[in-house]
Amino acid sequence: MKARVTRLVQFNAVHRLHNPALSDVENARLYGKCNHPSGHGHNYVIHVTVEGDVDPTTGMVINFFELDGILQREVVDRFHCRSMDECLREFGGPVSTAENIARVIWRVLDGRLGPRRRLHRVAIGETLKNSAEYHGEEISVGG
Repeated sequence: MKARVTRLVQFNAVHRLHNPALSDVENARLYGKCNHPSGHGHNYVIHVTVEGDVDPTTGMVINFFELDGILQREVVDRFHCRSMDECLREFGGPVSTAENIARVIWRVLDGRLGPRRRLHRVAIGETLKNSAEYHGEEISVGG
């Protein structure tokens, strides 16, 4: 039997929405107050959903204590009280939008969950109104 489980972790971080390929005027117009040179912070809430076979002995897809350890080590310890802009440079420096942060967290966790398990979803909440999800697929938007 397959099942999905979701675990939540939180961390605080600062970021600034700024694309170095654009002018300062274009960045200010595009990102508004989120482009302020000093940046701004969020209390990020991350939901990680893992899919896999339910172990017949344990009755679990993954032990939550094991998942907590992975999320602490790979996500919280890496990003908590840091600049997301600096952290994302390791991954090619995408603009630190919620969408890109979710994608980077996916890349950090992918392959670290053990056998017969896979990531299903990484969702990130920046505020009560703003969130993004990533499901592992590269999305191509065309006209």
